[in-house]
Amino acid sequence: MKIKYLGHASFMITSDTGTKIITDPYVAAYVAGDGPSYGEIKESADIVTVTHDHDDHNNVSTVRGNPEVVKGTAEVKGVKFKGIPTYHDEAGGKQRGENTILCFEVDGIRVCHLGDLGHRLSDKQVAELGRVDVLLIPTGGFYTIDAKAATQVCNQLKPKVIIPMHYKTNKCGFPIASVDEFLQGKKDITKLDTSEVEFKQGELPATTRIIVLKPAL
Repeated sequence: MKIKYLGHASFMITSDTGTKIITDPYVAAYVAGDGPSYGEIKESADIVTVTHDHDDHNNVSTVRGNPEVVKGTAEVKGVKFKGIPTYHDEAGGKQRGENTILCFEVDGIRVCHLGDLGHRLSDKQVAELGRVDVLLIPTGGFYTIDAKAATQVCNQLKPKVIIPMHYKTNKCGFPIASVDEFLQGKKDITKLDTSEVEFKQGELPATTRIIVLKPAL
């Protein structure tokens, strides 16, 4: 399985058999705010996942190839998706609405995309999520959990691999923090000068590793 970081909260996950999943595609101009922007997504996919209906996560029309859209629990093209209802804020959704965590297994590796999670997880939610091998987690704060809360969520879920997302870059105009706040004080960090990483079942790290990918767009 390969994971390619497109930008913001959008990844392209490709199975060994070639099935392509794109998560939370963004509207480029929306993410830019008053500054530069991630590039437009022009990739093709078989499946697109959407954790919530905000413009920086739901631009399904930009993905080519007539993909099927998944917004909750479903089985598409042999991939089983589990949706866990959560909120975009700490006020039960009163500020920014609802959010759905989406977990799915590709090539025996269980991936969990937290979307714009805005709060720590309950024990029930942790139990519902179950095993997490690769965690795609927002770390920038303001609209989502911040570095401190993200650290607590990682401790709750105990994934093999953590890949940060939804943080400040020179292509994101949102008033959020850079990934450095989340990385501060942590061990086993790998910063790659590439947007893509490959994982194999049975070859995941024995202890949690943080991998920072370079946005492709």
